[in-house]
Amino acid sequence: MIEKNFKTLDEQIEIYKKKGLIINDVKFTKQILLRENYFFLNGYRHPFYNSKDNKTFIKGTTFEELYSLFLFDRRTRNIMFKNILIIENNIKSILSYQLSKKYGYRENDYLKAKNFTQDPQKQRQVNDLISKMKRQIRINGPQHTATQHYSSNYGYIPLWILVKVLSFGIVSELYSILKDTDKEEIANMYSVDATTMATYLQILANYRNLCAHEDILYENKTQVELKDTIYHQLLNIPKNEFGYIYGKRDLFALLIIMKTMLSEEEFKSLTIELDNEFNTLNYNLKTISIDKIMQRMGFVLNWKNIVNIERRKE
Repeated sequence: MIEKNFKTLDEQIEIYKKKGLIINDVKFTKQILLRENYFFLNGYRHPFYNSKDNKTFIKGTTFEELYSLFLFDRRTRNIMFKNILIIENNIKSILSYQLSKKYGYRENDYLKAKNFTQDPQKQRQVNDLISKMKRQIRINGPQHTATQHYSSNYGYIPLWILVKVLSFGIVSELYSILKDTDKEEIANMYSVDATTMATYLQILANYRNLCAHEDILYENKTQVELKDTIYHQLLNIPKNEFGYIYGKRDLFALLIIMKTMLSEEEFKSLTIELDNEFNTLNYNLKTISIDKIMQRMGFVLNWKNIVNIERRKE
């Protein structure tokens, strides 16, 4: 196994120089490397390489360009994250309302196995998730003001309070084990079918975790694939022999989900913010085109037209 040794800031800069990256301001570069970490910045180098085999920088590429892509991804990540949180809060509210209305508001009522799918193949998952939720009550309950208040004063924690301390991943899994009628009732709130909603929640949970941990966002690909939508068709997204090239497992797939799950005003504000970031990055890029970055994100050139497409039941 090859050992990765510690490199000083000067040594890190020399590595960049040997690969053809232009360092215009050594002091500035050192400050950024110290603050942001060479390893994380280096994750943005690939679009600036000559090719997959020739791992040297395109002639003329500067550290400032590399850093501009890093900042673009950070700002885009912040934009997407705050909107994912809006959706997370909405879905938690809707889910807790629907289940509390049907099964009761005490955990001894809504956490009964009979309230969930009776599919024999999913009974272990049902029991495991109920145990996870009870553990959240036991561990996180005393640490949060609202859960502590209900537990101390009423002796129970209603689901609309419990969801505040549940991760998006658990909420996504919770949806997957609901009875079909409950899934459909919740999915109908967003004019999608239950299967589509399950996919949406899985993709959202994936991107939420990525954003929360500040991983590279712009070229991330999810394992779960979004099914074809009216937006793929009306935006004339190109196809190959396997189907649509973009908007399936990339960041544009997330934007399609947000089109469905955010309010029209929220989604419009999101697209304005994204467009501003594209314009800023375009201004800062000199050796590569903004199109190259947009392709890695799954964004077609006419992506903003999605704002004006009327929402339809999927």
